[in-house]
Amino acid sequence: MGQRILIADDQKGIRRLLEELFKREGWEVILAADGREAVAKTAEFKPDIVLMDMKMPNMNGIEAVKRILTDYGDINIIMMTAYGEMEVAKEALKAGVKECITKPFDIFELVEMVNDLVNKDCHQKIV
Repeated sequence: MGQRILIADDQKGIRRLLEELFKREGWEVILAADGREAVAKTAEFKPDIVLMDMKMPNMNGIEAVKRILTDYGDINIIMMTAYGEMEVAKEALKAGVKECITKPFDIFELVEMVNDLVNKDCHQKIV
């Protein structure tokens, strides 16, 4: 079984696109439609990495990130924000997000960012 990635985005099309992309890369993919569901699925599935949209109903990305990092420790999280939300990106990084990427994003850049974070994390655990 491959590594697990949780994709949290309220836009069904983005969830499906990223699900297909990461499945082709060998990942086990878990989907969430909002922040509250992302927190619950993190508890259930313990993903290796989380792709979190900033603006979602019920619980936004920052709130979900804070809950996930408080409850489950050091999980790699990449925040997806709309272009021009630099203040939000700064807040996300302060909350413990490892990387931010702006929408619309290059999917190959996102895959590289995910792989870099996971490989870096694996290397640190080995050393």
